[in-house]
This record gives sequence, structure tokens and C-alpha cells, in this order.
Amino acid sequence: MKLFTTEAVTKFHPDKYADQISDAIVTACMREDRNSRCGVETLVKGQTVVVAGEIKTNAHIDLEAIVHRVAWKLGYRVSDIVNLLSEQSPEIGKAVDGNDDLIGAGDQGIVFGYANSECESMLPMAVDIANRIVTLIEHDVDTDPDTILKGDSKTQVTIDLDTGLITDIVVSACHKESATIEEVRKYIRHLLHGVAYPNRWHINPAGVWTVGGPDADCGLTGRKIVCDQYGGAYSVGGGAFSGKDVSKVDRTGTYMARQIAVELCKKFKLRQCFVQMAFVIGRPDPISVSAKGSDGRNYAGYVRKTYDLTVKGMIEYLDLYQKDFEKLAEGCHFFDKRKAIPMEVSDGKYSEKTERNISDPGL
Repeated sequence: MKLFTTEAVTKFHPDKYADQISDAIVTACMREDRNSRCGVETLVKGQTVVVAGEIKTNAHIDLEAIVHRVAWKLGYRVSDIVNLLSEQSPEIGKAVDGNDDLIGAGDQGIVFGYANSECESMLPMAVDIANRIVTLIEHDVDTDPDTILKGDSKTQVTIDLDTGLITDIVVSACHKESATIEEVRKYIRHLLHGVAYPNRWHINPAGVWTVGGPDADCGLTGRKIVCDQYGGAYSVGGGAFSGKDVSKVDRTGTYMARQIAVELCKKFKLRQCFVQMAFVIGRPDPISVSAKGSDGRNYAGYVRKTYDLTVKGMIEYLDLYQKDFEKLAEGCHFFDKRKAIPMEVSDGKYSEKTERNISDPGL
């Protein structure tokens, strides 16, 4: 038996709350000034929000309004906002902004792209299921006024890679004080019916959980980088996505590496594809590229020849100037929640109810 376990969290989790504030600021800056340079970190605890980092922009944004809007969207309140933002270092700015045709990497970085053909999302099956679970919980909280759930939730999914069987699913969900633990477990089982077979549920294993969100835990930008990417199935780079403008290769380079892995899987009928790139601050293109398929071939030469891997080229290929990064920050950046489809499990095995169509990596 070869087991693999992954996890996912809802957009109400304190760390994702912080991610969404950081990326709401980035999105607001870039909508007015696409040459904005941002490195925004957010800390949330209780009703206090601390925003720190560096910004260089010609955009005029209302920081407090952005923070309050994101908090309100998630059902949280803010009473105190601490603004510790300052100007970007001019030395870094000079290295990055040569001219519009030569955007240098905003920092050094190693980035990884991964895709496989197990699911429509082109993510590992366990990662796909975990993200579908949190999507269903989010949808319930957002749309059902009578829900007994508060929102802050997380899940773990364990799959036997040899058989494809789901062995365990853990769900920890914050709930209203009026609900008993028995009611919560029954409610979640009903909400997620068809996701796993009965004997392997672990729902709120610690028991009652009524105090969650930033009241219970401090949230910090960038602390869910594994959930944001491949759920532990493949390597991740050292930097987070959220709070960073598109000159930062932690974000743009990883998005591109993922896109390349997806396209190689589809074009060459690969079961899996692994991509790595490395960047140096101020240089527009990667100093190294690796692309390996499950067929044993190295596709690095093909990638170099086919794709414009300069920072500007990657931004344009992915249309990143038009992205709503706040929306992406709600969960895994490579899982499109809008396309989440119902799941069913027969004898513990996962299957999709609709015809499989590997056409969109989710970004």
C-alpha cells in the first residue's frame, strides 16, 4: 500500500484571508497602473489587520476600503488597520524596470510546474478531491442562510496510489454554537455525500469547534504555498504568490511553469510532466529550464524553442495584467472552483460524473 495525503483550506481560513487582502491590494494597483511593483504582506489577528511591505505605483488606492471589503466578504470585521507599507527600493526598481520591452525578474527564484492527466483539473487526484471538498463547504456557507457552518474549514485526503482508493478523508469545520457535534458530522456527511465511503470519515475529530477564523488563529500571507500549488505531490519554490506583482517570478514564473506542464501533458499524451526554471534578479529570462515527461524524455529544448520565457513574454502569454489575483488567492491557484463538478465514489473509488475533458489548467 502506497499512501499519499494532501490538504486544502477554505477561503475563510486566516492565512487565506491574509492572502486575499494582499492580492486585493495588488489587483487594485495593477488595474490603474500595470507597471506597479508590489511586495505586500498581511497579518490578521482578531479584528486587527497589519499590512506591510513595499509598493511603487501611480495608482490611487484606498487601503482601508480594500481591507474592510475583503473582511466583509468573508464575514469578518476589522476595527484596527496598521499600515506599514513603504516605497520599493530604488536599487531593486532599477534592476527590474529597464523599459517596457525588457522587464527584469523582480527577484531571484526557482519555480516548479507540474501536471498530470488523472483529473480534469490536471492535478493529482487527492489534490483535486480536497479542493472540491472545500469548494462545496464554501458554496454552502456563501449560499445557504440556514447553514450551521461558519466557514473556516480544512480537509485532508488520503489515497492509496496503488489502487486509487480513498482511504481517509478528514474535515475540520468551524460551526455555529447552536449545533451539536453530532449535527455537524451529519451535516457535513450530507453536504459531501458521495465523496468517500462511510467508515473512513474523520469529521471534526477534535470535537466541537465554534471559535475559528482570525479570532482563533493568526493569519499570514504566503503560509499556504503548498495548498496554493500541488498539495505536496511535487516540489514548490521558496516564494509565495500572494502580494506580488507580475514582475515577481515566484508568481509569474510558477504560473508559466504550470501552464507549460499542462500543455506538454496534452500535446504529448503524458501521464505526468515536471518543469523547473530558475531566474536571477534583473534578468528577463531564466538561466535554466528543465522539463521532463513521464515518458522519460527531456522537453527542455522544445520549451525553450516554443515559449517566450522572458518576464514580459510570460505575462502576455498568461494575460496576467487582466487577472483578479484576489480571486485566485481564495484557494489553490491551479484549481478553477467555477468548474468544480459533483463527485461520486463507488466502492471507495473516485470518478467524475461528467465526461473527462483536460482542457484548462485552472489559472
